[in-house]
This record gives sequence, C-alpha cells and structure tokens, in this order.
Amino acid sequence: MCIHPLCLSTFTQIMELLNLHVESLIFSAEHPIGLREITQCLESITETTIEKTEVEKALADLTGKYAQDEYSFELVQINQGYTFLTKGAYHQTVGQFLKHISRKMLSKAALETLAIIAYKQPVTKVEVESIRGVNCDYTIQKLLDKELVELKGRAEGPGRPLVYATSDRFMDYFGLNTLADLPKLKEFKKPDNEIGSSASLVEEAIANTSQN
Repeated sequence: MCIHPLCLSTFTQIMELLNLHVESLIFSAEHPIGLREITQCLESITETTIEKTEVEKALADLTGKYAQDEYSFELVQINQGYTFLTKGAYHQTVGQFLKHISRKMLSKAALETLAIIAYKQPVTKVEVESIRGVNCDYTIQKLLDKELVELKGRAEGPGRPLVYATSDRFMDYFGLNTLADLPKLKEFKKPDNEIGSSASLVEEAIANTSQN
C-alpha cells in the first residue's frame, strides 16, 4: 500500500511514540476506552492500518509502567475498556474525598434505591418500593437523570411495568468490570459500609426477596 508522504510522516511519529499516544487517549477518555476504539482513532489520524498487536503491546507496557510503586494510580481493564484508577493503598484517602462528593450528588434515599436496583436488576419500580416501603418515583428519576440506571424494557405481566438496571456509567463510577464484582451482602456489616441509616433494613429486604 502506498502512503502519502505527509501521512507517512504522521504514521512514523505516532509509532515511535505509540505508548504516549495510547496513554493520552486513555487519560482523556471520560469512560474506559477499548482496544478497538484506540486502534480506530490512531488509524484515523495516520490514514493507514495499525496492527492491534502494536496497540496491545503499548497497553502492556503502560500497565507495567504504572504498576511500579512510584505511581499512585494504575492502568486497569474495566467493562471491556482501559482506564486509570487509584491503587488500593490510596483508596481510603480517595474514598474519604468521594464520600463528600457522593453526599452532594445523591441523597440517602437515592443510594438505597441504587443499591436495590444493583442487586435485584432487572427490577420494576413496584419491586423497589416493596423493599424500601416508600414511593420511589422521584429517586428513580434522579438516578436516571444522573445516568446511573437505565430502562431495560418492560416486564411480563399485568400492565407490563418498566424495568430498571444499572448503566455502564454505574460500572465505570464504581470501578466494576462485571456485576459479579459487586460486594456480597454479607460484607455490609460495618457502619462505614452502610447505605444511609437504614442500610441494614435494605440489606435484609434484598436478602429475603433473593430467596423467593
């Protein structure tokens, strides 16, 4: 394949600094960015084909680089994409900061509702309300507005009610690769892990309905 001189120059520059170009894409992406998307972006710039193995090598190099102790964050694969996350040793520090942010973003009622949807999904509003014991119209709408939950069609049965589930943004925000990574209900024992003042009641209700 014949490459235009200008494109060849761009291609050469990018390949020589491929790790840095891949790093810049991951750093600037709002959500975890996948191998295919990274490759397509680089190919669009160079107007030529870039082997995925080259990008995979760059990702491996970056993973090894940020695994070193001198960095407080690391490159991890989440939800079929790559992103930078704080290392476990610094979770307590960052977690304290995020607590203040989350309190401003979501009320206790919204956090409780989100927890129920996460563990019971796909779930209808009626099912959520039966666990919380209160109307959830407002809190579910707030979660939809913040794109933490999404509609997943309608349930079978009378009235065919809407069903809700967590979104990709939920997965990204909590650093989950799959729903299997959600903490087990038995782990919600310490006060620091409770969701609102009635977290234990929510936990018990979810556990009871899970047995049905």
